[in-house]
This record gives sequence, C-alpha cells and structure tokens, in this order.
Amino acid sequence: MVSSLKRALLGLLEIAYGLYAVTAFLVCGLLAFALVLLPLGIATRRRLAHFAAQAFFRLAGMPIRLIDTQHLPAGPCVVVANHASYLDGVVLKAALPARFSFVIKKEVSHVPLAGFMLRRIGSEFVDRFNRHAGGMDARRLFKVAETGQALAFFPEGTFLAEPGLGKFHTGAFAIAARAELPIVPIAIRGTRRILPSGRFLPRPGRIHIQVLPALGPLPGLDSNAAITQTRDQARARILTALDEPDLSETDGVASLQARR
Repeated sequence: MVSSLKRALLGLLEIAYGLYAVTAFLVCGLLAFALVLLPLGIATRRRLAHFAAQAFFRLAGMPIRLIDTQHLPAGPCVVVANHASYLDGVVLKAALPARFSFVIKKEVSHVPLAGFMLRRIGSEFVDRFNRHAGGMDARRLFKVAETGQALAFFPEGTFLAEPGLGKFHTGAFAIAARAELPIVPIAIRGTRRILPSGRFLPRPGRIHIQVLPALGPLPGLDSNAAITQTRDQARARILTALDEPDLSETDGVASLQARR
C-alpha cells in the first residue's frame, strides 16, 4: 500500500515537472521567435536563439555538461552527433557556438512558427525521402560549406525509442570531404531518458555532451574513400563514447519511408 502511494506520488510529481518544463520551453520559444523577427543580422539572430535555448535548460533544471570542448575547431567544420530525442537539436543549439547552422529534415520546415524561426536563424532543410530533391539539397549544402559555414548534422536522419546508435548516412561526410572541412563527432547522452520517442512530457535529468577528436580532411584519398572512412571512424568514436548497442543494421529513415 505504501509503495503504491509512493509510486502514485512520484508519478504526479513527474507529470507536474513535465508540464512545468513544457511551459518553460513555450515561454523561451515564443521569446526567441519574437526576437528573431527583429530586423537584425543573421549572426545576432543566431546568438539570441542560442541564449534562449540556454535559458530553457536552466529554467527546466536540465543541466548540460560539456566535455572536451578543446576538440571543437574555432573555424569552419562539420559536426555530426547521435540522435536520441526531440531535445537534441535544442541541446546542440544551447551548447554549440551560435555560428553553427543546423541541417534539419524538411518536414520541420512545415511546422507553424518553428519552421519560420529556424529559417530566420539560417537552418538548412533537406528532403530525406525524395532522391531528386535530396540531390538538390546536397548541392546547396556543398555551396554553403564551401563558403566556410560551420554545419551540424544528425547523420542517423531520425531517432529510435530503443537505446543504440543506428546507421549513419553519408551526406554530412560527402559535404565535409568536398569542402575539405574537418568532421567533429559529438556524443549526446541523457536526452533519450528525458524525452524519448513517443513521450510528450519530459522527465528531469542531466545531459552530457562530449566533443570527440576531429577527423580529416584526409589527404591522399579519393572522395569516396574519404567519405566512407570518416563516416565509419566518426560513428565508431560516438559509439564508444555512448557505450550503447550497435544498431548499424538499423536505418531509421528507411523504416520511416517504408511506413509512408
């Protein structure tokens, strides 16, 4: 009886915390939206979104711990991170320098308010399902990278409810190879427990972001070899840092496409 009451009380507290965290997110999100509407330069708009994301995690009591930030180059690079939760994009926006442009699935561009705000801070959208549109998106990103832009990708393309690291797609690595930019692997831990796939209200928790040693550009290799080698090395480093199951045979994007 006592244990049942305790579980019920803990459940109510978790719901209360989740509602509070969602409210904090909406307040910070709406404030960020209002600020990026101002006639300011892209760099300023990105900084404002960066500070709004940091404010959300502070208000929500979700501390973010950055580890080994010395591995993050001061100049242009391509960041690749594991994807475990709806929170991951906001986490990287709070943790990475404001100069980064995020590469996001095209479906998000159609979300009211969010899509517009992401465009205002210079995010790039890619089509995961249409091969022709995806090719055009890749060529656009090549040009963006060649201008020296710092880009951030989730090469799994989507995330799964089960723990583990899925298959990496090659887009981020092809862009890095062509633009001769270093690739920086990042391991995100804690977000899947806080807000996994299929859950609406977040739980309290801590988030760890580990910046791993950069890869490339690799001299003396043709582009296909460089793409494959950097993809496999980056994935191996993230998998080791996460200490989660290897789901290399699991392609979340292919699974989504099969259900469409």
